[in-house]
Formats: sequence, C-alpha cells, structure tokens
Amino acid sequence: MESVGSEIAFFDVETTVPSRSSGGGYSLLEFGVILVCPRRLVEVDNYSTLIRPLDLRAISAISIRCNGITRDAVTAAPLFRDVAAHVFKFLNGRVWAGHNIARFDCARIREAFAEIGRPAPEPKGIIDTLPFLTQKFGRRAGDMKMASLATYFELGQQKHRSLEDVRMNLEVLKYCAAVLFLESSLPDIFSIANMVQNNMTPKIEVNGTASTDQNPNSSGDLLNSRQQLDLINNQVIVEGNDRAGSSNPVPKGDPSNLVAHMEQMKIDFLQRDTTLFRGPAHNSGMQGDTIPTHESSSSCSGFLVPDQVFPWQISASIIHHQNSRKINLLYRDCPLQLCCLGMRIHFGVSSKFIDHAGRPKLSIVVGAPENLCKVLDICDQVAQVSSQNSGSDSEWRPVLKRNGFSNTFNIRLHIPTVANGDGATYSTEMYQKDPCGNMQKLVFSKLDAAELDSIFVPGTYVDAYFFTDIYDFQQIAGIRLVARRLVVLSR
Repeated sequence: MESVGSEIAFFDVETTVPSRSSGGGYSLLEFGVILVCPRRLVEVDNYSTLIRPLDLRAISAISIRCNGITRDAVTAAPLFRDVAAHVFKFLNGRVWAGHNIARFDCARIREAFAEIGRPAPEPKGIIDTLPFLTQKFGRRAGDMKMASLATYFELGQQKHRSLEDVRMNLEVLKYCAAVLFLESSLPDIFSIANMVQNNMTPKIEVNGTASTDQNPNSSGDLLNSRQQLDLINNQVIVEGNDRAGSSNPVPKGDPSNLVAHMEQMKIDFLQRDTTLFRGPAHNSGMQGDTIPTHESSSSCSGFLVPDQVFPWQISASIIHHQNSRKINLLYRDCPLQLCCLGMRIHFGVSSKFIDHAGRPKLSIVVGAPENLCKVLDICDQVAQVSSQNSGSDSEWRPVLKRNGFSNTFNIRLHIPTVANGDGATYSTEMYQKDPCGNMQKLVFSKLDAAELDSIFVPGTYVDAYFFTDIYDFQQIAGIRLVARRLVVLSR
C-alpha cells in the first residue's frame, strides 16, 4: 500500500494560444492527471476535465489547430473555479511529472489559481521528462518532443489532449528506462555506434552561433540548469524561469520511490557533482576500450574512441577552491580523454593570440567525424548546464563549428606551451608517421609557429589524442580541446 500523497502526478494542460495583437495570456482549456504508483509504475487513479475560458473568443483558429478543442466543445464545460478543488486535490503535496512542465504547465496552473484568488497547489518535487530524457537519452528521437518520442517507439500519434498525453508520457518514460537499462547491462552489445546512428544530430550554427532548436513552447535541446533533477542525491529540485517569469524553488522532500526504482535498474540518470577525481583513467580500473599507444609515450593511456563512449556516462565535476571554481568533464567519474584517428586538417597552425606570458596560443582546425560530433555535442550540453549551475552568466560558445555551408563540423585542437628554463616548449607530443606505420617523434629546440605550419599542412591527416578543458574568461565560456599527442600521417 502506498501512503497518501506518495503517488506521482503525471499531468498536462491544454491552453489557448495567445494572440500577438491582443497581448492576452493563456487560458486553460483542459486539465488531465494520472496518479502513478512509484514502485510499480502503474496508474492508480485519474482525473480530467474540459475547462471553459472566461472569454470564448480566446479560442482562435490557431488554438484549435494546436489541440482540436473548439468553442462548442467547451461551451458547457465548467469554469476553472468550479474544478479548482479537484485539481488541487490531485496535485498538492505530490511529485509532479510531465513533459516540459517546468517551463509551461506548472506556470499555467499557478496563473489559473492566482486568477481566482486561491493558493496554488505545491509539489513535493518535479520531474520534467523533456530535459530529463534529453540529457540521458540523447538525440535519438530528434527534438525529443512527445510526438517525436511516440513516433520513435511506435506508440502512435500524440493526441494533444491532456489525459492521452500523460499516459503516453508514462509509456515513453518506461520505454526509455528499458533501453537505458539494457545498454548499461550489456554495453558491448548496445554500443553507441549502433544505438545512436543517424539520430543524434549535432547542433548547426546559424550566423556563427550554435542553434539549440529552441522555441517558446519547448525547453529545447539544452537542459536549463534550474530544471535539473538531482534524483540521485534527492536534493531540492528548482524550476526554470517559466513564461510567467517565476523561478520558484520546490520544497525539499522525497521525490518519490520512482528514484529508487530507477536506481535499482542501474541507470545513472543525471550527472553527479564530485569533488575529487579518482585518479587517472588508466589507474582507475575503468572498463572500456582504449586506443593502444606507442611504446615511447606514456601520456596517452586511457584515451577513449568515440564509438565506445556512452553519452549517459558523461558527467561534470565542479571543484571549488577559495574564490575560484573549476569544472571538469568526467567519463565514469574519470577525466574524459578522447582519441580520434585520421582527421583531416582544414587549417594549419594559428598563432594570432597570445597567453598571459606573451607566448603564442597555437591551434589547428580539423574535421570532426560524425561519431565524435555526437560525443562532443553531449559534452557541450553537460558542461553548459554545470557552468550555469556554478553561477556563471558567461556566453557559452559551442565546441563544434560548422564547416562552411556543408553539414560537416570542425573542431579546434589546441597545442599548449609550458615554460622551460628561460624559454618554453610544447607540452603536446608530436610525431610523424609514414605510410609503412613507422613513427618518428618530432623534437623542437624552440617555439616556432612557422615550423609547425610546415608540418600541419591543410589536406593532410592527423591522429589526435586530446582532453577537454572548460574555460570561462571575460564573459565567454566553452570547451577547449587540448591536444596531448598529435600524429601527422605522411602522404
């Protein structure tokens, strides 16, 4: 037996579409909720009702196209004040769940209660499945809207009616959980190459700025930091700024036994903040395929091939030290290090910027294959959320750059320098590899961008071993890819 109020309330509202000319707000047209047992994930109760707005003229042709609810359909329906007590009874003191509810449905409920002068129901916690599934299920279902998820799992068309939509929402969550459970239990069979092929599309730049495909009625592809659910630690769930302008913390409490249920299925739902690394990846006992390294190099152990990186295992660590903070990307709680072979060099060495010591900031631009783009796209999302969580208001710069007018992407690999006595040296190991597979380590007596430019020639190919470094400087933040080892493939 579940205790009173322990059920999860999956709910959805249908509303009018405000007219730009009238400047009016939203009016509720329908409310639907199902109460779900958190241990068995089955429906135990439900309630739905059409709602007549105070002004039937608010139901425009655009509104009807959106949800199919006409003026005739709600003419005999009750006003919201007549059903407010039922809505309150089903929602108050329970965990709220739904798709994009943090930005939309929660705000509409509060507005409706405010209009009739009654206190709004308060949730015990909020599970917004849009950012939740976007973070852990990736871009497999495209834009991750409910209609796209229903199509992906062949659950039929979304009805855009409250009760049908919340039931579909619960089924989608079950399907996603089952897939993630199988992948986490059988990682060798369910590889990212097979599971995400042609579904997780990298963000495309528009006029030099990465598009997140967001619109006013969807929280988009990137998780809003205040919509994250720290389900593992049962911490306070904070809503994102909704259209009503509210940003209200949800009271701390037990976010239902759904969390324990999911944890028992070995699904690591959301990123965990850790304060210390467990040590280098090659000393951690971390399982997974790594690139074999040259016997002359000990710095490239533990670098992962993109095809063997599972997106849901990528997380972030926010390390606070006095008045500063540092964000690190992790893979299975170890520093994330990647290796990608045979990337084409598009632009040779750039040295137009200098560091604080007056040394040139060197970098090359290479083409990023699709499998690497998928991994870096997830890294971008996780890192941006952590940056926002840490209080940063800097503009986030995407790590992927669109290659001209094609559908391919470039990345910039940085070649760092370090002080060495009175001079400086490259901290990146550099090699040349001939067609027979013989490698020669390149040794430099001084920093010389021109000399490097003669090695990293556009059109040639390079094997790159690199790690991620998150920067936040002068109101600009993003991921810097730092090359630890570069192998130039001679023609």
